[in-house]
Amino acid sequence: MSGTTRRGFLGTAAAAGGGVALLGTPQRASAENGAAAQTVAVLGGGVAGLTAAHELAERGFRVTVYERKALGGKARSMDVPGSGTGGRRPLPGEHGFRFIPGIYHNLPETMRRIPFPGNPNGVHDNLVAPKEMLFARSGGREDIRIPLPWPGNTPAELTPDEIRRAFTSVLDTAFNLPLHEALYFANRFLVFLTSCDERRDDVWERTPWWEFVRAGRMSYDYQRILAVGITRNIVATKAEEASTRTVATLLEAFAFNLLGRGADGPLDRILNAPTNEAWIDPWVTYLRSLGVEFRVGWTVRDLTLGPGVIAGAVVEDPEGARRTVTADHYISAMPVEHARRTWNPAVRAADPQLAECDQLETDWMTGIQFYLTERTPILHGHLDLIDSPWSLTAIAQAQHWPGHDFPADFGDGTVADCLSVDVSEWDRPGILYGKTAKQCTRTEVAREVWAQLKASLNDSGRTVLKDSVLHSWFLDPAVDGLGTPHPVNEEQLLIHPVGTFHHRPRSATKIPNLFLAGDYVAVPIDLATMEGANSSARQAVNALLERIGSTAERCTVTPLYRAPELEALKRHDRTRYLLRLPNVFDVG
Repeated sequence: MSGTTRRGFLGTAAAAGGGVALLGTPQRASAENGAAAQTVAVLGGGVAGLTAAHELAERGFRVTVYERKALGGKARSMDVPGSGTGGRRPLPGEHGFRFIPGIYHNLPETMRRIPFPGNPNGVHDNLVAPKEMLFARSGGREDIRIPLPWPGNTPAELTPDEIRRAFTSVLDTAFNLPLHEALYFANRFLVFLTSCDERRDDVWERTPWWEFVRAGRMSYDYQRILAVGITRNIVATKAEEASTRTVATLLEAFAFNLLGRGADGPLDRILNAPTNEAWIDPWVTYLRSLGVEFRVGWTVRDLTLGPGVIAGAVVEDPEGARRTVTADHYISAMPVEHARRTWNPAVRAADPQLAECDQLETDWMTGIQFYLTERTPILHGHLDLIDSPWSLTAIAQAQHWPGHDFPADFGDGTVADCLSVDVSEWDRPGILYGKTAKQCTRTEVAREVWAQLKASLNDSGRTVLKDSVLHSWFLDPAVDGLGTPHPVNEEQLLIHPVGTFHHRPRSATKIPNLFLAGDYVAVPIDLATMEGANSSARQAVNALLERIGSTAERCTVTPLYRAPELEALKRHDRTRYLLRLPNVFDVG
């Protein structure tokens, strides 16, 4: 089915009322496109797996999704067991809060195609934009509160002088950095902006972010905000190890987003209800209407290689019995730490890029929710606790869920808010027990995180968080064995040390009926994100369509924005790179 036909159908149905029941099943792909009666086993039901199922089903494939735990993967929300009374729903828990910035294009396009009652643009209309963000400080340092959208100078044209001036102004005024440090960082950013792709993929991919920005020579605030704050607090990667290519590409995209360049929407967007309610459940409902089948509780253990193709997937069903499932095609859509366990020596030998995935690294970035009996007036948006030893980020959620009366809808009737916190540093001692998060018990983790929140938010004589309003807490159950010699986390995050880019696989493998999808696959955004997972699934579907000679419309894969004004400077830098000369702005 053509993209025009599909989108036209959805738009007509949405105009008729937006309800799922009105949508029916879209026109299936014709036999001529090669999809008719072909089956696909999607191994993994996170964002990558659901995206692959979505694109395939709309093109007429018969799809079955196998998921070991719960649909939505790390992106899902979950119920806190036993917390709902009196007809109210259980308290909402999650692996970590959702963040869908305007730099994303592929994921939002999928969201627009997921029907939601009353929403002309599907679940995409459930995205809301917080008004501000806060860099909370401790130790008497002044907090940094930033209204959104960005209030500063927006250059009409991206010239090097304007970029340097605007970025220096932001760092000097908003973050109160010394002028010479602000100027230096602005110049380093300009170096990256004008670097050619070859220099980025080679030199900057092998240069740690800490070294690129010379953080070791700078002030504590420079290090915490521009080195640790951008890396550890946001993507759970240590600044001393993180690839400059990955970190600066993200920073570049956010800068363009703030300038209104190539953005899908505002810089900061979140969902207006618990994730499953606002997004995942409507998605699954829509996919079922397309004929997608789901096998939840089925764990993929192995792939069987036949004569040049995958002959079957060995799975363990919910009762623990092993069986082999077969399909014409297989899309491995599991996180890399789970996917590579299913690639036996024969499968790896059939495609050497699979062995390269052993070089990819994961780390802990896990959420904990605190349920409060009063609304806490922190701010309308995300918090980044710059000085917290465990690199905490957080958001108070009730104010962003206008369709819910929190005490009436959730829990026991006394909970008024949910403060959702992401813990990104699990190997550094805390302030309460002097132990790392992995060394603490679950209760000690909760007490330590609460103490670090108070140390930042209750600083300078304020009392934002009170012990008396803390009702309860919920730590992601994927984390187990805390406080023992062998803590485990079943849902880790891909991180980006130097050199990672060169180990990331393509979606197409050398095994004709095996394709890869997941945030570890090489995609334009080069970051472990829901956008990366979505993009990789689109690539996998395109690769499958190519393999079978289908005439079906290919999935769009929108890259990050490239400013046209900078292309001439990048071409000049390519010449300098080939001559082994530094970037023209790289003055050392």
